[in-house]
Amino acid sequence: MPPLASIPSPSQGVWDLGPIPIRAYALCIVLGVIVAVWIGERRWRARGGAAGTITDLAVWAVPFGLVGGRLYHVITDWQLYFPDRPIDVLFIWKGGLGIWGAIALGGVGVWIACRRNGISFTAVADTLAPAVAVAQAIGRWGNYFNQELFGGPTTLPWGLEIEPGRPGTVEGISTYHPTFLYESLWDLALAGVLVLIGRRFALRYGRLFALYVAGYTLGRFWIEGLRVDPAHHILGMRLNQWTAIVIFVCALAYFFLARKKTGEESLGALPEPAGGETGEALDGSEGAGTDGTGSVADDGSGDGKSQGGNASISALAGAAQDDSPETDEADPAHQRDQADEADLTPAAAAPVANGADGDQGDGGRTEAVPDQEAGQR
Repeated sequence: MPPLASIPSPSQGVWDLGPIPIRAYALCIVLGVIVAVWIGERRWRARGGAAGTITDLAVWAVPFGLVGGRLYHVITDWQLYFPDRPIDVLFIWKGGLGIWGAIALGGVGVWIACRRNGISFTAVADTLAPAVAVAQAIGRWGNYFNQELFGGPTTLPWGLEIEPGRPGTVEGISTYHPTFLYESLWDLALAGVLVLIGRRFALRYGRLFALYVAGYTLGRFWIEGLRVDPAHHILGMRLNQWTAIVIFVCALAYFFLARKKTGEESLGALPEPAGGETGEALDGSEGAGTDGTGSVADDGSGDGKSQGGNASISALAGAAQDDSPETDEADPAHQRDQADEADLTPAAAAPVANGADGDQGDGGRTEAVPDQEAGQR
C-alpha cells in the first residue's frame, strides 16, 4: 500500500560556490556549534560568570569533539575504510561522526581549558547540558541531507523518501522512518526539560549534565533499534544500543553519588561591575563577585578594589552626617556657649588660624584616621 503522504528528501546536499563545495552536513554541525555557544554564553552569564568564557572553551571543545566523533565512527565501522579506502577516514565532511566519541573527547578538551583558566569543570558541564542537546538536534539534520541513518520501511504520513539503492533500502519500498527527525525532536524536548529542572532544582557538580546523558541515551536506545543501516550486533542488539545502556547506567550512578559533593564551584574570572569599582551590587544579587549561589568570590584583584569601595562608602557616610538637620539647625544657646569657650582659650585657636594662612605645623594638617574595614573583604 503506497503511503498517503511522505517527507521528501533533498535533491542535493552539496552546493558549489565556485571551486569550493558547501556541504549541508558540515553546515548543520557548524550551526549547531554556534547555537550551543550562544545558549551556553547566556546561561553562563546568568550563573554569574564572565562573558566570553564559553566561547573560549569552545575553541578547545570543538576540535577535540570532531576528532573524537570521527575516531569512534572509524573504530566501530572500520570495514567501511579498511583495507580498501583508508584515505576516506579524513573525509569527515562526507559524514560519519559518533556522538559518543564527540562528547567524550570534547569533554576532555573542555576539562583541559577549565584547568588552565581555574574554572570548575562540573559548573561548565551543567551550564552546557541543554545547549549540547540543542546542538545535537540541529546536527542531526545533516543525516537528512545525506539520506543516511534512516529507519525501517513505513507507510506513516511522515515517512521519509529515500532514493533506491542506498544501504538499508528495500526493493519496491520508497519511504522509511525518519530517525533523524525523531532524534532531533527528542533532543529539543530534552533540552526544554533540562532547563525546567535546572530552574526548579539547584542541581550542581555535574548532576544536570548527568541527567542530559541519561535522557539522551534513553532516547537513543529506542531510535537505534529503528535503524536499518549496517552495524555490528551483539546478542541481537546493535553496538550503539549496548553503548547507550552502559552510559545510561553510569550517568544515573553519578547523578545519585554526586549528591554528597560539597564545596564551591569556581567560575574563574568574574565580570567587571557595571558601575566601576564603586558600582558593586548592594542587594546581594548574582553578578560580579558571586558564583551564582550568593557567596562572595575572590576575583584575585587584591585589596585595591575593596579599599576603594570602603573609602567611597565612608565618604558618602561623612557627607550624610555633614548635611544632617542636627548640624544645620543647631541650638543658638549652644552656639553662644561655644563662642564663650573659644574666647577663653585663644591659644587653642591659634594653630588653626596659622594653618589656614599656610604656615607649616601641626595645626595645618589633618591626620587621616585609618579605616579599620579597608583591609577586610
